[in-house]
Amino acid sequence: MYFCTVNITPEQIFSIDNEAIFNQVALTIFQHQAKNCLVYRDYIRNLKIDVDAIKHYEQIPFLPISFFKSHDVLSTNAPVEIVFSSSGTTGQVTSKHFVSELSIYKQSFNKAFEQFYGDPAELCMLALLPSYLERDGSSLIYMVDDLLKQSKHPLSGYFLHNHDQLLATLKNLKNAKQATILIGVTYALLDFVEQFQINFPELIVMETGGMKGKRKEMVREELHDTLYKGFGVQQIHSEYGMTELLSQGYSYGQGIFNCPPWMKILLRDTSDPLSLLQNKQSGGINVIDLANVNSCSFIATQDLGKIYVDGSFEVLGRFDNADIRGCNLLVQ
Repeated sequence: MYFCTVNITPEQIFSIDNEAIFNQVALTIFQHQAKNCLVYRDYIRNLKIDVDAIKHYEQIPFLPISFFKSHDVLSTNAPVEIVFSSSGTTGQVTSKHFVSELSIYKQSFNKAFEQFYGDPAELCMLALLPSYLERDGSSLIYMVDDLLKQSKHPLSGYFLHNHDQLLATLKNLKNAKQATILIGVTYALLDFVEQFQINFPELIVMETGGMKGKRKEMVREELHDTLYKGFGVQQIHSEYGMTELLSQGYSYGQGIFNCPPWMKILLRDTSDPLSLLQNKQSGGINVIDLANVNSCSFIATQDLGKIYVDGSFEVLGRFDNADIRGCNLLVQ
């Protein structure tokens, strides 16, 4: 069987190191997806956009993320290897991301994690992700599973609701001066520090996801202040990812995120969604994720954000009426 494939290799995507190459790869992927991703093709046609006239990634139209709830967003007819799905309450329509090459996702999260945090084999990885473990289809759990397998430390692993065991493990790791990352869903981290406190300044606490309907949403400053005190750390790290992406941005603190070289954040005008903002004003977050080569790499999210001069960005909240889920989104 013939499979439609883009004329770009994963090696080209993950070796991007300058703007010119990013633009070249983005345009090649766009040309492919504008032809082979049916929902994206129809969306572009309805906008009456001339695909051949687009010469820079800032001119590329972004597909509203809601289409991942209503359509199969695919730009290849190769077999689907896995379907990632978003979290949602009973009766809520969830997003589905059909992934035809898991190897690309693995390369994306491994290369990004190593860029920001180093070799996972040298770290102890702890995961406090109950709401993710209790459902199927989480792309975050797939990533954490892989990172846990790479960690050589015997104490690496998941903690569901066993906070006593997590506290004992953290104390052992602190005493051993072991480099450790605790990645946790926000409400579960709060549950832990309400019950226990530890002074572990070297610990990296990475929050991901929101309250998942378990708690009232909090402003970031209040949330992080609570976690600073509970874990005895100076910063709270964060991950910016979502079901519809195969790449993640990371924050070392203060809610300021950076992306790996194959991912880029742009801002759109909230009153004119086809226009990009060129200054520091806040706007709707558009994501270019070139690892999404077999689905759609150009996504208009329901997040509001701000971009800084150095290319870093901040998530300010969500559009009104957007369902709050995942993505490390905090109400400001």
